Amino acid sequence: MKQLVRLFAAVIVVALGLMYLTAYLNSSQGYTSGNTLTIYNWGDYIDPELLEQFEEESGIKVIYQTFDSNEAMMTKIAQGGTTFDVSIPSEYAIAKMKEEGLLLPLDHAKLPNLQYIDPSFMDLSFDPGNEYSIPYFWGTVGVVFNPDLTDLQFESWDDLWDKSLRNQILLLDGAREVIGMGLNSLHYSLNDTNEAHLQEAKAKLGKLTPNVKAIVGDEIKMLLANEEAAVGLVWSGDASEIMSENEKLDYIVPSEGSNLWFDNMVIPKTARNIEGAHAFINFMLDPEHAAQNAEYVGYSTPNAKALAHLPEEISGDERFYPSKELTSKLEVYDNLGKKMLAHYNELFLEFKMHRK
Repeated sequence: MKQLVRLFAAVIVVALGLMYLTAYLNSSQGYTSGNTLTIYNWGDYIDPELLEQFEEESGIKVIYQTFDSNEAMMTKIAQGGTTFDVSIPSEYAIAKMKEEGLLLPLDHAKLPNLQYIDPSFMDLSFDPGNEYSIPYFWGTVGVVFNPDLTDLQFESWDDLWDKSLRNQILLLDGAREVIGMGLNSLHYSLNDTNEAHLQEAKAKLGKLTPNVKAIVGDEIKMLLANEEAAVGLVWSGDASEIMSENEKLDYIVPSEGSNLWFDNMVIPKTARNIEGAHAFINFMLDPEHAAQNAEYVGYSTPNAKALAHLPEEISGDERFYPSKELTSKLEVYDNLGKKMLAHYNELFLEFKMHRK
């Protein structure tokens, strides 16, 4: 009988030990309790000091993990093996995550600092009423150019087709950006699904190939900063980083219009610390925190009151805080659906193969 009791006690000890070990491992992999918050974000996309400040003020421990693409982020959240309390997807990804039931609705009553967001960045097509997402950063797609290597000023997308730029252009490796550039250059919407317009854009892009030096990923920042090419199609945030490395360079959004992109804070359906998630989102909406984050990251803040806390050389720079006249010509990427998105990718692949 004593042996049975001892055996039973040993089993209990082992079980408790395993439960503790499992809880510890889960925590290290992103599983949260009431006193931890797991944030899933792009790399180097927040001021680390703000994470420390949030921990100190809230008493909540932050577990910070990163992803390198919206697709990788969505796949991991959809799998559900790891819990994330807050994530920062882009607008088209938010639309897709809504469709697939991967997001929890937000309680705006717990986000009093939401009042500081510029109303023009609210209630957009990918999330009407901001039921699931809150603006984090925004920007544009445009052209970085080196005045030492080209005399062009790039007022129009058509300037990229100038014969003087032979083998001098770097393009982002993105179907929406490149096909969108082709469509915009023809004064069509970058969300156009008209097949005749898409084929016209593809044909025009085919004529650009002599000027294209390479289609690249993140290395485009280093290549442009090192003056390996005269021109690059880039996101505005990358342009800011490139220009901080090489002050000769400049950035312009062509007059025909371009993409207006958003990265928003969301609460994935796997969240366990929903209260903490709302507290963190509200913390980041504080104007002083938003300004500090914008200055650190280099992207444009949608927080209207935060602009007063930024240096004039940042808040007054129309390359990254463009006028209403220009932003009225910009478009947010629509969720085109799987079939049309696959078609865009097919057209982009054909363009890349044509270069070879």
